[in-house]
Amino acid sequence: MSDSDDDPPQLSAAALAALQEFYMEQADEEKKLQEAQSGKIKDFTPKENWQLSQFWYDDTTATRLADEALRVAGSSGRIACVSSPTLYRKLRDICPDTCTVKCLEFDERFQMFGEDFQFYDYREPLKLPADWKNSFDIVMVDPPFLNEDCLCKTAISVRFLAKDKIILCTGAVMEKAAKKLLDLEVCVFQPRHSNALQNEFRCFTNYKSELLEKS
Repeated sequence: MSDSDDDPPQLSAAALAALQEFYMEQADEEKKLQEAQSGKIKDFTPKENWQLSQFWYDDTTATRLADEALRVAGSSGRIACVSSPTLYRKLRDICPDTCTVKCLEFDERFQMFGEDFQFYDYREPLKLPADWKNSFDIVMVDPPFLNEDCLCKTAISVRFLAKDKIILCTGAVMEKAAKKLLDLEVCVFQPRHSNALQNEFRCFTNYKSELLEKS
C-alpha cells in the first residue's frame, strides 16, 4: 500500500464547483422559503422534492385545471386541492378573494400558504377538520404515488370532502382503480409537468366537462 492510499479523497475542480453551486441553490431556496412564509414574496413555489414524489404541473396544465375548478365552484365556492400545491398556487393567482381554496399537503414547506394550508397524510385519510365533510364544491386531487393503496386511501379523503364533483390527475395505469374507487371516467385533456415525466398522466372526472374534453 502506498502512502497516497492513506490520503483523504480529493474532489476534482469540476466536482467541487458543482457541489458549491448545489449548496448555493439550497441556501437561496431556504431564503426564498423564509421570505414567502413571512409574506415578503407571494409568487414563490418550492422546488420539487422527488423523495416525496413531487412533480409540478406546467403552466398550461395548472391554468386549465384552475379554470375548470372555478367554472364549477363559482366565484364564491369552495375548492380543495389535495396533494396538488401548484394547482393551489394557480388558483390563488387567478381566483377572486371570495373563493375558498384549501391546500391539503404533506410537505410542510407549504405552511407558507397560511390558513389555506392543511397538513395531509394520505395514510390517515380522515384526519381532517370535521366541518369540512362534504363541504367542497369540487375536489382536485393528485395522489403522490401510482399504486392502488395510495389511491384507495386518498379516495376516502375525497369522498369525505366532496359535495359531488371530483377531478383526479394520476397515471394512466390507474384508470381501472379510478373507476372502481370513485366512479371516474378518463378525459381527453392530458396533464403535463414542468419536468417531463415518462409516465403517461391522465385526467379523470365524475361529471362531464367541456373544458377537459379538449386536448
